Amino acid sequence: MNPKLDLAKPIDMHVHVVGNGTGGTGCWLRVTGWHRALAALMLRHIGLPPTAMAGDLDRLYVERLLTLVRSSSLGAVVILAQDEVRDEQGQVMAGAGSFYVPNDYVLGLARTYPEFLPAVSIHPARRDAREELDRCVAAGAVMMKCLPNCQNIPCNDRRFTKFWERMAELKLPLLAHTGGEHTLPVVRPEFADPRGLTLPLECGVTVIAAHCGTKSGLFDPEYFHTFVAMTRRFPNLYGDTSAFNVPLRGRHVAACLEEPLASRMVQGSDFPVPVNGHFAWARGTISWPDFRRCQSNPNILERDHQLKRAMGFPLASFTRIGGLLRRG
Repeated sequence: MNPKLDLAKPIDMHVHVVGNGTGGTGCWLRVTGWHRALAALMLRHIGLPPTAMAGDLDRLYVERLLTLVRSSSLGAVVILAQDEVRDEQGQVMAGAGSFYVPNDYVLGLARTYPEFLPAVSIHPARRDAREELDRCVAAGAVMMKCLPNCQNIPCNDRRFTKFWERMAELKLPLLAHTGGEHTLPVVRPEFADPRGLTLPLECGVTVIAAHCGTKSGLFDPEYFHTFVAMTRRFPNLYGDTSAFNVPLRGRHVAACLEEPLASRMVQGSDFPVPVNGHFAWARGTISWPDFRRCQSNPNILERDHQLKRAMGFPLASFTRIGGLLRRG
């Protein structure tokens, strides 16, 4: 971690980086069907033209993200790598997945820009998983990210015990998607259940359940209460507020503001997922003046931050992640 980083400043610990490989980054993007329209919407929402998807996306995306971070009240953002979808033997599943972001890309960005903190992504079924874990930590990784339901990762598989134990030994936290998912193709819907993270928790890994197990689509299973129950069992389990400003995920804000759960919450935006305060206002979790003030902010990283402050999330939930990330 950058030794000059001010840990008293808010950190957004759930920020996606994407690219199409035009900058020699090794990234790829494969968006089909209705996901193309969704991707174009997200690009417009962060201030990029839809044509960027087929243009110089690598450069344009990073430049835009830097502009937004530097003009916000955030001290840093954690940028996320994305490993490929793999089978039980750790082999890449041909044609699966919609994007790939190499670990070396986010590690390199973090070395260049102090506002970026790198979170790597390693499928534990890879033959070189533990070697890659050690390599990435030596290179400055502060966290690991996975989407079990999208990347086909059965985290409770006992074959991965040594991998999770090594993560715990290295004090590298795990950010794992929980709950519904409609932005990316889903391979194993049942892996959205937070109970699928029991083994890494038992091995001592600090786990952050992205989205707190909340629903993304109307007909998704609701795992929020499962997540809450697990926080009582595991003191090393946290939840993030990512995408709480989309229609369904923010339904449980009131519960997240109450102790003891409030002390387990950390801030994430899920950038570039759209940020709109309409849903919070409609539920009565923010006032009309706060809605008008926050919604008028064109910087969606800052808008997300301010909306959540208006909901009642304390400053500690925006700085808590600084004590959980691995320090070099």
